[in-house]
Amino acid sequence: MRYIAVTHEGRSVSKSAMIRARVEPELKDRAEAMLEELGLTATSAITLFYRQIIERQGLPFELRLPNPTTRRAMHNARTGRGVVGASSMDELFAKLDAPDRKARRRSRGRKARSSR
Repeated sequence: MRYIAVTHEGRSVSKSAMIRARVEPELKDRAEAMLEELGLTATSAITLFYRQIIERQGLPFELRLPNPTTRRAMHNARTGRGVVGASSMDELFAKLDAPDRKARRRSRGRKARSSR
């Protein structure tokens, strides 16, 4: 194991703490390729991430739970409800633009609003 001497706030600090995490191989490869383009190693990126957590006193990006509409859409997508299949973009747009499909959607919207 190699140790790197680092100075932080005037005192010497060695980088010796280990982090182990399991991630999908493709995710790791793609992220590390992008980091390499930025001139960063995975270690330096994790260090930057940890420093930002401390600086911002939380994650350095917004993390929110999905609202009810988004949760419903996610559930419908997982269960296949309302999913439109097509073998090409042209076919997909034709199906989505079909007059009978639009009429069904409008009538469902009216039912939902009138039952409130």
